[in-house]
Amino acid sequence: MKIFLGSDHNGFHLKEKLFAYLAKHGYEVEDVGDREPDPADDFPDFAQAAALKVLGEEGDSRAILLCGGGQGMAMAANRFKGIRASVVWDAFEAKMTRNDNDSNVLCIPSRIFDETDDTAWQGVVETWLNTPYADAPRYRRRNAQLDEL
Repeated sequence: MKIFLGSDHNGFHLKEKLFAYLAKHGYEVEDVGDREPDPADDFPDFAQAAALKVLGEEGDSRAILLCGGGQGMAMAANRFKGIRASVVWDAFEAKMTRNDNDSNVLCIPSRIFDETDDTAWQGVVETWLNTPYADAPRYRRRNAQLDEL
């Protein structure tokens, strides 16, 4: 699985830690920006870059986006047909959004996750990456409805 990471200035430092963590654990990771913490950057740019990468990649690919609250990244990413971005703040929500919704973009609110408390965000990320999609007929139907909106 290939994972694309993106963040604005609010999520930049956590993104750097997340990149190192994923690479260390054998995931193929690509950083789509920002490359430095720039207070003038705009989260939609990075959400778009990640969404287009996920949609254009062969096989299983996902993105993890970070900003202050996670909501802006999710709103921007969800504008793309085929993207199912979810703001997640705990392992239970990470499991449910993968199991039920086949979420392919995880949006992490960097204001919630203290950069020194690695176990919190690591639990969310590992749960999200390792929970399979249930692929029930009702879930497939709902995901198709999302793409028709």
